[in-house]
Amino acid sequence: MKDPYEVLGVARTASDSEIKTAYRELVKKYHPDNYANNPLADLASEKMKEINEAYDAITKARAGSSGGYQSSYQSHGSNAYSGANSAYAQVRAYINANQLDAAESMLNTAANRDAEWYYLKGCIAYRRGWLDEARQNYQTAVAMVPNNYEYQNALRTVQGGYTPYRQANYQNNNMDTACELCNTLLCLNCLCGGCR
Repeated sequence: MKDPYEVLGVARTASDSEIKTAYRELVKKYHPDNYANNPLADLASEKMKEINEAYDAITKARAGSSGGYQSSYQSHGSNAYSGANSAYAQVRAYINANQLDAAESMLNTAANRDAEWYYLKGCIAYRRGWLDEARQNYQTAVAMVPNNYEYQNALRTVQGGYTPYRQANYQNNNMDTACELCNTLLCLNCLCGGCR
């Protein structure tokens, strides 16, 4: 993965507000709705995936312990995550491909059940339509890391009982995109002015 600060076009010393502003501007620019029936749709989707991953990495690092992503990123290089993160990246890929059994099997073998584990477990339950189980897992993730916007938005979605936005034929594309729920929540965050 590229340096997330570079992807968003901000300095490492940027404030949370500056990061959020840069993120929102990029989401507006590369949102799939802007490229419907356009030959650049695949490129825009790839860019959205990269933007979402960068923003997620920064917000998780800033919400977590000191040192977080920045020191991990610098010590492991630009193309590596820690073991747990790469396993979670694979779980997200399985969820995105709607291979829920494979995603769940991989999660169940994880020794550490941290906030990300519960969040991903919630995503699997949500995809299956098991809203109570999804809500419980999202609540656990939020309780463990209260400042994570992705977890908060997922919990709000399942508590609100509304169905996420789906673009026509969006699932049928052969792109490696972020999970549908994540994209929906990020769009909702932009539309609603974000969490305060």
